[in-house]
Amino acid sequence: MAEELSETPKDVDEAVADAGEQPIKQRKNGLYPALSDELAENMTQGWADTELHDLQPIEQAAETAGRRAALSARFPGERLVVPAGNLKTRSNDTEYAFRSSVEYAYLTGDQTEDGVLVLEPTEAGHEATIYLLPRSDRENGEFWLDGQGELWVGRRHSLAEAEQLLGLPAKDVRELAGALAEATGPVRVVRGYDAGIEAALADKVTAERDEELKVFLSEARLVKDAFEIRELQKAVDSTVRGFEDVVRVLDKAEATSERYIEGTFFLRARVEGNDIGYGSICAAGPHATTLHWVRNNGQVRSGDLLLLDAGVETHTLYTADVTRTLPINGTYSPLQRQIYDAVYEAQEAGIAAVRPGAKYRDFHEASQRVLATRLVEWGILEGPVDRVLELGLQRRFTLHGTGHMLGMDVHDCAVARTETYVQGTLEPGMCLTVEPGLYFQADDLTVPEEYRGIGVRIEDDILVTEDGNRNLSAATSTATTASSGATSPTNSAPSAATRRPT
Repeated sequence: MAEELSETPKDVDEAVADAGEQPIKQRKNGLYPALSDELAENMTQGWADTELHDLQPIEQAAETAGRRAALSARFPGERLVVPAGNLKTRSNDTEYAFRSSVEYAYLTGDQTEDGVLVLEPTEAGHEATIYLLPRSDRENGEFWLDGQGELWVGRRHSLAEAEQLLGLPAKDVRELAGALAEATGPVRVVRGYDAGIEAALADKVTAERDEELKVFLSEARLVKDAFEIRELQKAVDSTVRGFEDVVRVLDKAEATSERYIEGTFFLRARVEGNDIGYGSICAAGPHATTLHWVRNNGQVRSGDLLLLDAGVETHTLYTADVTRTLPINGTYSPLQRQIYDAVYEAQEAGIAAVRPGAKYRDFHEASQRVLATRLVEWGILEGPVDRVLELGLQRRFTLHGTGHMLGMDVHDCAVARTETYVQGTLEPGMCLTVEPGLYFQADDLTVPEEYRGIGVRIEDDILVTEDGNRNLSAATSTATTASSGATSPTNSAPSAATRRPT
């Protein structure tokens, strides 16, 4: 990785200061101790004009405008401030890959660091402006001397280009904090992303009012529009191909570790999408009983199960969330198949309960009843089943809820009010996961020894439709079945029609 230049001439830093900008960051132990005035002057000259003209609006521009209109209607007469967030340091002078705040991306379609959306109240509603870093300055040397300059991290859009793409007036974000500090009237800000913006508003906002803004933006995402549904399907389709990739290389994973599986899926996510939507869970053998096993450093053994929970995130930040539990050697043992069938039956019951007008909790309760029934039948829990469910005794082996909302966050709409989410009613356009599981811990002495260390989860992404639901990820089974070539009718993975993996 290249080292930045260590120092800039005094006149360059003075020019930056005079322009009201931060001094260019300098490296203490760089190999160039100084920068001559001649070189500084040379670097300001001889560059072609690369401004982009006649850009087309981003695909979701109409949707983001509608979302801003809904936000404006909810908070009339108030200034609303929604930051994208800033880069976070990974170590010393390297940063984590930036991912903008969901609220900002949802309202603008933009994903650049340091951006801020501001809705200024007017008599007619609000005037929206997006504040961004302009292109690197060629006059003061920022573009090649600063660690975030164009020659170091790539070209940014100019403010004029951003206006064409996003359908919003764009201004220099470096002017915003000062302007906000002088602003009067009621203000709300989405907290947790930009400390500088929050500091500028410290004496103007309250935690309670800001929370109301964040809750509204979370609930606004409960029902997906047509663009969002297309993006979710795109994420799922790439995820299907990622699962197929993994099935093809299970022999290589056996020779290495769970990390081979993680890397294989990650390749698909980066080639077809923005990234993985969350840390991939590549849990082989007893690791499948750890719900969020993301260390992925364990062995992959023939005869064990692989629980793969992974999702591709699209370039617009919508993620899939799919889980399959696969026999590593292509064949379930009788007990593995028994446990798998119970989880599959529970998932079928849960999916059948997803329909408009149903209570959100219905799919969870339907799945849990199936699992509790099987645990009683196997003698692992003492019935009757109603008693088990009333006391929650099945949770020792089912552990988690049966699903969650899905969208730009893998656990989407997380700060929505309980009465509109968990206690709410399903509507067309909602997208959620249905993911029952059974987990028998390796050290659980309350179950027969042969159960210990087996974990099974099956998860699909379900869209609520006008007349029921649509399984966005049903094709995952087709992909994994086709890849494996399993043919045994008894213990191998069942057909693709049942969504069961190989």
